[in-house]
Amino acid sequence: MLKVENLTTRYGRIEVLHGIDLDVAEGEIVSVIGANGAGKTTLLRCLSGVQPLSGGSIRFRGEPLTAAPHKRTGLGLGHSPEGRQIFTNLSVEENLRLGGYSRKGATREDIAEAYEMFPILGEKRHLPAGGLSGGQQQMLAIGRALMSRPACLLLDEPSMGLAPLLQKQIFDTVEELKARGVTVLLVEQNAYGALKISDRGYVMETGRITMSGPSAELVADPRIREAYLGV
Repeated sequence: MLKVENLTTRYGRIEVLHGIDLDVAEGEIVSVIGANGAGKTTLLRCLSGVQPLSGGSIRFRGEPLTAAPHKRTGLGLGHSPEGRQIFTNLSVEENLRLGGYSRKGATREDIAEAYEMFPILGEKRHLPAGGLSGGQQQMLAIGRALMSRPACLLLDEPSMGLAPLLQKQIFDTVEELKARGVTVLLVEQNAYGALKISDRGYVMETGRITMSGPSAELVADPRIREAYLGV
């Protein structure tokens, strides 16, 4: 589904990602864990086209991924960004409709599916999105990303700032996305939560992939347990 080879990128003269190799198979949940500042968000921004590459390549569904960001959405690559970035002055439903822009508008069926997945959004569909709680805003950000019907969804820190119960709800949602046939690349600081639901994982440190493997093996690795799981 997604293959990254020797990817590098710079902010000005400073290289911040150094030869990233990563792949995601169709139907997988793949997690990328690491400390704040490791380069995880920058990686997703490169994949969605917001951050230009300085080297390396990205292939999506077997084809080189070089299109402009808005066209990548049309190709089937969705992105739910860090910090949710919803339109606070618009209603919940207006936010969802904007998510379907690349398809010339979200259909009634698309929006009904979002309300089925997140019933609270249906209850508040006509209210300003800025009045939602943090967890509800995250649900809206994911729902909005799904309006483009992505084959692969990039999820950036969906549990950030949420209480443990809401974090579990978000992770349950990610598992449900997999059951619905959506491939997910999940970036998370909550290493245990991410590895618990993912098939495979990558560890990023200072712009490099330092470890990778099946999630169960990473959870059991003493280095991961000490550095990221607090065990």
